[in-house]
Parts: sequence; structure tokens; C-alpha cells
Amino acid sequence: MAAVLEMLSYPFMVRALIGGILISLCASLLGVSLVLKRYSMIGDGLSHVSFGALSIALAIGWSPLKLSIPVVVLAAFFLLRITENGKVKSDAAIAMISASALAVGIVVTSLTTGMTTDVSSYMFGSILAMSTADVKMAAVLSVVVLGLFVFCYNKIFAVTFDENFAKATGVSVSSYNVLIAVLTAVTIVLGMRMIGAMLISSLIIFPALTSMRVFKSFKGVVWSSGILSVICFCIGMTASYLCSTPAGASVVLVNLAAFLLFTLFTIIRKNGRR
Repeated sequence: MAAVLEMLSYPFMVRALIGGILISLCASLLGVSLVLKRYSMIGDGLSHVSFGALSIALAIGWSPLKLSIPVVVLAAFFLLRITENGKVKSDAAIAMISASALAVGIVVTSLTTGMTTDVSSYMFGSILAMSTADVKMAAVLSVVVLGLFVFCYNKIFAVTFDENFAKATGVSVSSYNVLIAVLTAVTIVLGMRMIGAMLISSLIIFPALTSMRVFKSFKGVVWSSGILSVICFCIGMTASYLCSTPAGASVVLVNLAAFLLFTLFTIIRKNGRR
């Protein structure tokens, strides 16, 4: 308990906790829809796009967020459009954009001197990277995401499970898909500063997959994912502080442990019914 109080006495840790909790919540809620629609790897692809944009921004002396957010949003929009047309499968499109953006980032980094430390912090995350402005942006983002799920829950449900039915009931499927993709893009850009580009997609995938091991209803999975993501993040950050391990990797390992525990619980419950 004393160690936790000591951790909370540092302003940068408080910022990291508040910002991380908000980002984890957004990522987990959006992740439920993305995983069920089989778009789960879009997080990994967009994180690589963000890395490429950040590398270019740092090389030319621009603010990383001002360049990376519009670039990642455009990439998300482009991914949706080419997959909706049916000419390129979603996994192939994500792999193509991901590899290309990562290659651009690596080349720009290699050609620019003195950038290695800055890029490394974005690749693997740094709790020191979370500023007050980032926390404010995360707060606004969380309000938008929570508002979307509270006020448009039925439409999100319909778009997630059956787009044809949603269209028949008058729901603008393309608009909701674009909105989810844009919110995911912003979540990734904000989250990768602390979690890292290599690990940010895990915040989207793990809570949803873990919750699906136990809960079978959409509402149950949404509630469980949100709560689980916040708990795992807090435990991961505390473990990172106490053990001096990277914050992003610690959070991911706690999410992995939760997935394994939920899987074990499911196996035990099934065997108990026999």
C-alpha cells in the first residue's frame, strides 16, 4: 500500500494512470466491435502507420500528434473503403499498409541523426511521454466513445453483427464504420505514446477476447471488456512501477494472465456441468 501511495505522489505517474485508464477503456469498447467484425488487426496496422507518421514528424521538426492523427485517420478511412469495395481482403490490406508504413518509418529514422531515442519511446512506450494535453485529449475521446455506446448501442449492435439488417432498418452502416475506425485511430495515436506502437493493438484485442471466454451476450462482453481493461491497466502499471519493467509490456502481460485465467475458468465450468 505504501508503494502505491508513493507511486501516486509523482505527477507523471498520476497523468499516466488517468490517461492510460481512459485510453484502455476506449480501446476495449471499440475492440469488442472490431474483434466481432474480424477487424481486430486494424489496430496493429494503424499503429505502424502512426509510427511512420511520427518518424516523419520528428525528422522535419513538427509536432508528432498534429501529423500522426490526420494521417492515421486517413489510413483508417482508406482501409475501410478498399475492403468495402471487395477488391482487397481486409487482412491483406492491413498487412500491405502496415508493412509500407513501418518501412517508411525505419528508413526515415535511419537517415535522420539523433532520432533514435525519441522513436524508441514511441515504439515501446514511455510513461513519461503522457502530458497534461494528452490526458485532456484522452478525456474528450472517452466521452465520445462512451456516448457512442450509451446513445447508439442498438445501432452499434446491428452494425457489428449484421450489416445487411442494419441497412434494412435505415442505419447508415458506412457512417458508423467510419466513426469506429476514426475513434480507433485516435485511440491508437494517443495510446502508443505510453504503451508503444508494438503493443497498443493488444489493448483492443485482449479485453474483448478475454470477456468472450465467459460472457455470451454483446452487452455482457462490452461491460466486462471495459471493466477488465481498467483493472488490468492499473495492475500492470503498479507492477511496472514496483518491478521497474516497461509499462506497456507489463500491461500486456497482465492482460495475457487475465485471458488465461478466464480460459481456465471456462474449462472448469464446462467440466463441472458434465
